Amino acid sequence: MTQLHYEVYGHGPRVVLAFHGYGQSAGHWRSLAGAVGEQVTLYAFDLFYHGRSRLSKADAPLSKKRLSQLLEAFLAEHGIESFGLLAFSMGAKFALTLAEHRPARVQQLWLIAPDGIHAQFWYSLATYPPWMRGVLGRAVLRPQRLLRFIDRLAERRLVDHGLVRFAQWQLDSREKRLRVYRSWTGFRHLTFDLRRLAAALNRRPTPITFFLGRHDKVIPQAGLQTFIGSLHAAHTVLLDTGHAGLIYDVAAYLRRHPEEWRWA
Repeated sequence: MTQLHYEVYGHGPRVVLAFHGYGQSAGHWRSLAGAVGEQVTLYAFDLFYHGRSRLSKADAPLSKKRLSQLLEAFLAEHGIESFGLLAFSMGAKFALTLAEHRPARVQQLWLIAPDGIHAQFWYSLATYPPWMRGVLGRAVLRPQRLLRFIDRLAERRLVDHGLVRFAQWQLDSREKRLRVYRSWTGFRHLTFDLRRLAAALNRRPTPITFFLGRHDKVIPQAGLQTFIGSLHAAHTVLLDTGHAGLIYDVAAYLRRHPEEWRWA
């Protein structure tokens, strides 16, 4: 049975749907929820393959149509007509799917180092070549070959050493390797035509704040600039940090600059 688990923070009149990043859970929004004030009710979801969310067919790729149906059912159940969207990293694939499907109902977006906009090296490597999906699947039980391949990429300086360390950390246990495999292959259909997406967001236009890390090697700011430049109501906050702890860095930033949590 499919279950999209969520936690609720606050009880304000403004509704925000929040989607965490890879390897996290709904609870990772707790610190940021405390920084946005009493005006917000924050519904924080577990992504599938994380926390308590479950797909009835765990090994079948999730389509945007199916994800939209699940989120629409949630909105109908709670009588939510309009809402903001908050997402970190991989969670942006969920937020942008809903923004693409129902742009008129989205009041605001806050995207923290969003995935799904610019093709990332590791994601493309793991999902697009069918042979690589097989390598990653076998690596769940026997990771040595994949780890040697990653080491060779680092030795030849084909990828940044920070990315290599990030990948090695995500592959250092069977549980993590299974989550990598299921997440990267299961979400591979959550892709976007960026021109159409930008056009949909520009009709109002929808205000969007991007929080990016100056030293982020996983979702580098350079890969997002073309899309950000195509939006009529985009605003960027660049923080002097990397990728992993960005939710906490954004929470700290919002406590110092509450005006950045602004609504249209």
